[in-house]
Amino acid sequence: MAGRDRWATRIGLVLALAGNAIGLGNFLRFPGQAAANGGGAFIIPYFVSLLLIGVPLLWAECAIGRFGGRHGYGHTAGMFHCMWKHPVSKYIGVFGIFIPFTVALYYIPITSWCLAFSYFSLTGAYEGLQGQSEVGAFLHGFQGWSSNEHFDSRVPLYGFFLLTLGITVLTLSGGIARGIERLARVALPLLFAMAVLIAVRVLTLEPPPGAGPDQTVLSGLGFVWNPDLTALTDPRVWLAAAGQVFFTLSVGWGIIHTYTSYLPADEDVALTGLSTASLNEFAEIVLGGTIAITASVVFFGITATQQIATQTFDLGFQSMALIFQQLPFGRVLGALWFLLLFFAGLTSAVAITQPVVALLQEGFGVSRGRAVAWVGLALLILSTPVLWWEGVLDELDFWAGAYALLLFGLAESVVFAWIFGMDRGWEEITRGARIRVPRIVRPLLRYVTPLLLAAILIGFTFQGLPDVLARGGWMIWSARALLVAIFLALSLLVRRALAEPAQ
Repeated sequence: MAGRDRWATRIGLVLALAGNAIGLGNFLRFPGQAAANGGGAFIIPYFVSLLLIGVPLLWAECAIGRFGGRHGYGHTAGMFHCMWKHPVSKYIGVFGIFIPFTVALYYIPITSWCLAFSYFSLTGAYEGLQGQSEVGAFLHGFQGWSSNEHFDSRVPLYGFFLLTLGITVLTLSGGIARGIERLARVALPLLFAMAVLIAVRVLTLEPPPGAGPDQTVLSGLGFVWNPDLTALTDPRVWLAAAGQVFFTLSVGWGIIHTYTSYLPADEDVALTGLSTASLNEFAEIVLGGTIAITASVVFFGITATQQIATQTFDLGFQSMALIFQQLPFGRVLGALWFLLLFFAGLTSAVAITQPVVALLQEGFGVSRGRAVAWVGLALLILSTPVLWWEGVLDELDFWAGAYALLLFGLAESVVFAWIFGMDRGWEEITRGARIRVPRIVRPLLRYVTPLLLAAILIGFTFQGLPDVLARGGWMIWSARALLVAIFLALSLLVRRALAEPAQ
């Protein structure tokens, strides 16, 4: 379709896709998952899942996105409508718009917390606080969930949120090449440089005075990587590994589809997908598996770290804040750590906001600037519950950031392999490919990936759903009502946008 925006360079697309995938999960969730699920043994089911689910589905999503772009669509509702001429297809595609937009409602606030803590570290705002409870009180005061001597209003919270939202909107208003790609080409190299610097510093840490015999760098690395092979007999470990792969590659979000829709019709997606996965895995396994857990073991010991590792925010915001303030140049190191997380969050925030912008542009003929402004205003208003009510974030994260991902991932794997057809799908994956895609990917996508996703969804349903449904209170039900309202609103927009042929 003439006139559609395009990526300026292949490396720009790869960096943008990697920036979308690399986030808090790489540096905080992965080491915690590995430590809790057999250490080094966790890598076995992790790589099995990566090869059987992650990379094949990533290739499929890249192919779907380029196919949709060839027909003028940058959102999954239009893409699925092209792949399957059935009225229900576009509503399946709504999930690829609903998921990223809803996640943006809490992901942008979290990203703003990282920027705030980078500033707090550099200025010494939390310097001198003792223990996780004191840093936790500082964090809760900033979030406005408790009043204390550190903060007496939500003004700082809203200030950093508005700044982060403003940067996101400004980046999106620049378009694909002049906005998103430019950000990725700056943010990703800086992110990797800061991560390597911090990883080297962590590997040279000395135990604090009075430390126990297990408080060493080798003990920290061993805590993550020593294999407990008995864990391989536990199906929950395999479920956790598959879930981590699914989330870390950002498959099932609708973002990869949108980004690759701005590729030329015969541009390679096989090498692009593989390059994206490789960058993400380096960030997750090499850097993410080195920094936070190792530092925590050196300063707090293995027993304390086992408790800390299960809570992402405790590990990232509380433990690391305490650790860095005890080191030479700790303010700078802490600022770099939180700035690293901010860049990881910002590139993802831009990515998860683009699909709904594409819907408004393509479905209603709205200029990019106006579409971005409308989306920015919606994010400003609808993020308010996350900023004001504790517990809303977790509710949105479960339904949109976890459960819906699995539903959409399963649905798209069935549509791609069984309805669109594996012959056509394979042609799309291999069109213009500069690498030889193994033919085993065909049966994997047709049989193995859907079956494994169905198993993950069933296991996740039985493990996570009962506890979530047991939660009550007006705030929780308000969050659920918001989820339903967003999905219905997007469905109505899609229905109207696709009522006429694509222009």
